[in-house]
Amino acid sequence: MNRNTAFAAQRPLDIICLGRLAVDLYAQQVGARLEDVTSFARYLGGSSANIAFGCARLGLKSAMLSRVGNDHMGRFLVEALEREGCDVSHVKTDMERLTALVLLGLKDRDTFPLVFHRENCADMALDETDFDEAFIASSKALLITGTHFSTGGVHRASMTALRYARRNNVRTVLDIDYRPVLWGLAGKGDGETRFIADGGVSAHLRAILPEFDLIVGTEEEFRIAGGEDDLLGALRRVREVSAATLVVKRGPLGCTVIDGDIPADLDGDAHYRGVQVEVLNVLGAGDAFLSGFLKGWLRQEDYARCCAYANACGALVVSRHACAPAMPTPVELDYFLANAASLARPDRDAALQRLHRVSVPRKPRDEVLGFAFDHRNQLFELAQQSGAPQSRIAALKQLFVQAVEQTESEGGHTGKMAVLIDDRYGQDALNAATGRGWWVGRPVELPGSNPLVFEHGRSIGSALVSWPAEHIVKCLVQYHPDDAPALRLEQESQLRALYEATQASGHELLLEVIPPRRGANAPDTVVRALKRLYNIGIYPDWWKLEPMSAAAWQEVDALIEARDPYCRGVVLLGLNAPAEQLAEGFEAASASRTCRGFTVGRTIFHEPARAWLAGEIDDATLIGAVRSNFEYLIQVWRKTRRNAAEAAREECAA
Repeated sequence: MNRNTAFAAQRPLDIICLGRLAVDLYAQQVGARLEDVTSFARYLGGSSANIAFGCARLGLKSAMLSRVGNDHMGRFLVEALEREGCDVSHVKTDMERLTALVLLGLKDRDTFPLVFHRENCADMALDETDFDEAFIASSKALLITGTHFSTGGVHRASMTALRYARRNNVRTVLDIDYRPVLWGLAGKGDGETRFIADGGVSAHLRAILPEFDLIVGTEEEFRIAGGEDDLLGALRRVREVSAATLVVKRGPLGCTVIDGDIPADLDGDAHYRGVQVEVLNVLGAGDAFLSGFLKGWLRQEDYARCCAYANACGALVVSRHACAPAMPTPVELDYFLANAASLARPDRDAALQRLHRVSVPRKPRDEVLGFAFDHRNQLFELAQQSGAPQSRIAALKQLFVQAVEQTESEGGHTGKMAVLIDDRYGQDALNAATGRGWWVGRPVELPGSNPLVFEHGRSIGSALVSWPAEHIVKCLVQYHPDDAPALRLEQESQLRALYEATQASGHELLLEVIPPRRGANAPDTVVRALKRLYNIGIYPDWWKLEPMSAAAWQEVDALIEARDPYCRGVVLLGLNAPAEQLAEGFEAASASRTCRGFTVGRTIFHEPARAWLAGEIDDATLIGAVRSNFEYLIQVWRKTRRNAAEAAREECAA
């Protein structure tokens, strides 16, 4: 079916979403009563916010219009929307109210207990003075959810926004979003109940329906909007007061789109079949559905395509734990649409799950200037040789963080700094480095182990539970593609376990591959090792490799670009080589398209650390010496890159 909605041209925004913006705390124990849950995962939530997030992830220019509290949860929500590319210029910080919270459980496929903590919350204090007409006029469309008509204050704000939209050719969208508890019709702890008939709510909704061009809801939501128990009767009552396009969400059956008269049944030409998947969690599926529909609608695609996007987005989200973070990216959506017939369990498709992780917006890391001091055995030996207690190693690593901080601030390297720090001696240093926007790698391997052993035990996934999300899991493996089969298979088994653990935890993975020194290695040993790991389904976000010849770098570039276009890149390691030798390695890598920088350790810290542990120099001298070595390598790295770029330009000009 074609559609004829026209949009104003040359608007900076596609859609503004007005309404709920809250933190969702999802029970991690699936099948447990909410009373028995022991831990929760935190996500962005609230219907309007989920839609703003989903639209941004799907490539639309969305904006959020709401309020958050002046608290940690409010800042989390704003940052989550910003990372996704959503405009948050009109998310006001309410200095008197807290950010709303929702507790959600997943008891079984039909039971999803939830408790709204929304007493006098920030988003329900949205006021008509929080925005102006120019902001509403900057968008092609305005979406409002039904909850923001449920009290006098938000009703006034929503009606003001609708008035501005009507005056400025902004299309209007209503997500009915009926939650009886938020209209005061259910007990405060009964957020799970989705439908309670109420004449007052129906009359209230019918009064606003004429203001909308597109109205979207479940069968129950149209029943409350129309004030009739019979769905077709309710739709006819809606049509009496509204000429809007109506989209009826019908769960696994799909959806029906109605322009014009209400049909005799909903299964005719206007019905678009859904995608059949195994359900884990229906919460948020409707928000994903609407995000997908809007992707097509705002780009003036026909209803068949709008509904294909919508049904696929909804199917993906019901198969996953979260709501907003479960929303698909365009490349993920395309993959699912192409393979939906064979993906009854999307959560078990490795390719789809990987796309969900790697195709979302990630902080750009075009240059990695790294100081590695995750060394444990080497610093323990230095401390012993100097007669220093082990506690001095922890203090030393904190001084290293200060050195990196000074290098960043005085050298203008914001967004480029990287560190590798262990948690055996460096936990305090890790804590100090976290939250600065640095690239923070953290090792998991037992130093020197071959076959690979994890420092904190074989259950690597349980160790990652306590790690900050920004930490990058670094694993050094002494791996050769020609190792004896038993050794190679043991190594690969450990790496598979690590890779799967990071896929589940969401941490990026850095694999440091160093062929063992048992004999001469061929020029292609490293690239063959990487190829083997790709062949067994391991796709690290980062590789850490030794300096190689320019020809070897070309092979590595070609392999990564062919096998994993989402790879974040390669960083060079140092192996305690003299700075002059590292400079040669930098030169050989200067034309590489995948090498992003370096993470070098002993070349930078060995002699200053020895002197400090021996009491020969003070803290300031140590920091100065480390900085001097680190900054020299940064200069050399950048010089070789500039020279390579200039050479490439000259070659092109010639």
